[in-house]
Amino acid sequence: MKKPELLVTPTCVDDIKPLIDAGADAFIIGEQRFGLRLAGEFDREAVKEAIHIAHEHGKKVYVAMNALFHNDKVEDIEDYMKFLNTVKPDAIVFGDPAVLMIAREFACDIKLHWNTETTATNWYACNYWGRKGAKRAVLARELNMDAIIETKENAEVEIEVQVHGMTCMFQSKRSLVGNYFEYQGKVMEIQNKKYQKNMFLHDKERNNKYPIFEDENGTHIMSPNDICIIDELGEMIDAGIDSFKIDGVLKSPEYIVEVTKKYRLAIDTYIEDQDRYDDIKEELVEEIEAIQPPNRPLDTGFFFKETVY
Repeated sequence: MKKPELLVTPTCVDDIKPLIDAGADAFIIGEQRFGLRLAGEFDREAVKEAIHIAHEHGKKVYVAMNALFHNDKVEDIEDYMKFLNTVKPDAIVFGDPAVLMIAREFACDIKLHWNTETTATNWYACNYWGRKGAKRAVLARELNMDAIIETKENAEVEIEVQVHGMTCMFQSKRSLVGNYFEYQGKVMEIQNKKYQKNMFLHDKERNNKYPIFEDENGTHIMSPNDICIIDELGEMIDAGIDSFKIDGVLKSPEYIVEVTKKYRLAIDTYIEDQDRYDDIKEELVEEIEAIQPPNRPLDTGFFFKETVY
């Protein structure tokens, strides 16, 4: 039985070593300018250092270039691709075909992972991009378990699935928070608010708080709950899913480390002794619930139902 990769999203270079010790196999990092909804900002020097640390410990680093690129950013893709070709990450995560075409143009030999966040909903799409050069497809968060398994059975590429963390429900290219404060005549408050982690859209009718995450790619409204599938990993491991992702957006480094430890234990235990996994999986859920923020309950996302929110 193949052991899936445990993929995590560090907030800074200092997180890499603790996450390796916690059991992470791979990391997604990058700059806001090129990647969507990153847990932390990694400039070029930080990318280089993160790759060095990870490779020194036999781990992998994937650099996010899955932003929505307009014409004014296309030239920047070329320059950034040249930089990545010198530091050699293990893969580039892309969504826009421009990244794929520029990688071909420069004979870039770095692996490509296709991730558009929402449109990887069937194996035909995964295989289409696989035949264009992608080695992995990152499935949409809106798929249920049956669809995930069916896709893996028919995919010609590696399959990555998010198993923990929040999901994006809405994205606008505009800085909605900044525009709101400007409209109120509170321009000075924009910089104070924009990158805080405690901004919420309140839904009084459902008694929900939707986190607001802003970066260079615009405004992102996130789910009010966190996905947690630590007690439902077996079927996906049996199916051969290649990578399980823990998304650390708007989470503390300490939280990401603790969750990584628990998923490492869950994966290893299932591989070694499925009965033992069945014995401890509820306890693992309870341990994660104990460190959850009070306003962020756990749920199983779309894994077992069509819609959640």
